[in-house]
Amino acid sequence: MVATPIGNLGDISPRACEVLGSADHIAAEDTRHSRQLLQRLGLQGSLISLHEHNESARVERLTNWLADGESVALVSDAGTPLISDPGYRLVRAVHQAGYPVLTVPGPSSVIAALSIAGLPTDRFSYEGFLPSRAGPRQRRLQALADKACTQVFLEAGRRLPATLEAMEHAFGAEREAAICRELTKRFETTRVDALAGLRAWVAGDSDQCRGEFVLVVGPAPEPAVAPAPGLPATDELVRLLRHEGLGAKSTARVLARLTGASVNQLYQQVLEQDSNPRG
Repeated sequence: MVATPIGNLGDISPRACEVLGSADHIAAEDTRHSRQLLQRLGLQGSLISLHEHNESARVERLTNWLADGESVALVSDAGTPLISDPGYRLVRAVHQAGYPVLTVPGPSSVIAALSIAGLPTDRFSYEGFLPSRAGPRQRRLQALADKACTQVFLEAGRRLPATLEAMEHAFGAEREAAICRELTKRFETTRVDALAGLRAWVAGDSDQCRGEFVLVVGPAPEPAVAPAPGLPATDELVRLLRHEGLGAKSTARVLARLTGASVNQLYQQVLEQDSNPRG
């Protein structure tokens, strides 16, 4: 599994170049795109397409190559393979066939956005692309509204305004979030604000709808802590304390500490209750 740049070609690792240059076969989401990458790196390779429509059909051919002792590298159009890209069926099949699956880690738009958004990263969930239709998208966001961790979404520029509006409706206008646009590219932009502010910013600048986006949404606010249940009625406390063997004065002093009321008043109450017991 070979990670490739998400924008800046300088992010390719020496190990990634070595593996791509030595692999017998390179499975690529888009062979045209990957061929251009190899040419820019000064590499050549035997490319075969592997995308969401043909992955199942490709698995047997690729595992047969492994059985013949050949090596296969998998790349996506950009970033780390399998992250919102095809490949998991192949990886499962290779594991099941008993061949090793190795990673050549590197660029990932998800991790890159988390690292610069300034939102909590101790816990996060990757949600990928939301449904394109308004109804399913809103229902999905509503189901995520109370998650107590940072959430990461991918989005295309043409859908960004509608997605921000849906997020504001589901998560609340004040939920903090970040728009990370065109990461590692010439027009890289990151803006952190409440969702309402981000939506207004995008609405006021059409240039901010161009390119590829990672949206990072902060955790749901912690629910307000419910007040501790009130103390039982004083007469109930009197009965409990007296039942435990405390004298009238001791009972009054304990009640005074618990309730802040006057010891003398409570003492009179204890005496009255002692003289008129109920139940």
